[in-house]
Amino acid sequence: MKAFLATALVATAGMLASGCATKKYVRNTTMPIQAKVDQVGEQTTRNGQSIEETRTQVKQVDDRAQSGISAAQERAATADQHAQTADQHAGEARTRADQAVQASDQNRQGLDGLRAVVANLDDYKMQSSVSVAFGFDKHSLTPEARQDLDKLADDLKADKRFFIAVEGYTDKTGSEQYNETLSRRRADAVVEYLVGSHDVPIYRIHMVGLGEQKPVDEGRTRDARAKNRRVEVKIFTADQATASLAGSNSGSTTSGAADRVAAQPNR
Repeated sequence: MKAFLATALVATAGMLASGCATKKYVRNTTMPIQAKVDQVGEQTTRNGQSIEETRTQVKQVDDRAQSGISAAQERAATADQHAQTADQHAGEARTRADQAVQASDQNRQGLDGLRAVVANLDDYKMQSSVSVAFGFDKHSLTPEARQDLDKLADDLKADKRFFIAVEGYTDKTGSEQYNETLSRRRADAVVEYLVGSHDVPIYRIHMVGLGEQKPVDEGRTRDARAKNRRVEVKIFTADQATASLAGSNSGSTTSGAADRVAAQPNR
């Protein structure tokens, strides 16, 4: 019995020893594997984080690319609109240029006629004249003066191209400045009568006040001073000269230019 128990104890001890050895072996075998597994897990986690970061960067790059594409498209659309606007402006400029060329041709024709008339300004000749007398220090028309102007206006009815020179004068009594003003008032009175009573176009009248200049009598007597208190009205016409020009170039352009030349006021 004792021997059996001894044998059993020895067997049990051998088994226990054998079991401890097995656990140690298993532990020594599995520990490196677990460490490798843990290392692989950590690497996988890092790789996942890297992939997510890469995805985020790719998305940011894509967003920037899309933004750049949109901006480029917007700039292209703006450039296209500017091109269309420029083309429209170019068309308008061409239209204006064509109109300018047409106007230039018309002006050239008018200038040719005007040059022809200006070249013949010496052909304006004095047709008639009248000297309107005034009282001492007066600038109102007398009945006799009105009659003289009525006759002068009647002579104008047959003229088409003419101008009237109205020159006011005084005697040497008084200051030079006062006499200049008085001479202009006398000339104005004549102009107002011709325009108001006889419908003479104002643009055909050249008026000036010359004061005590150009006396017709240098004497110091009462009669001499009376002669100098006057307004000289002179009619100049170019009907005969412009009629010959009209026959050479159909008359329309030259006639209109002659009217414009005669119509320039000189106030």
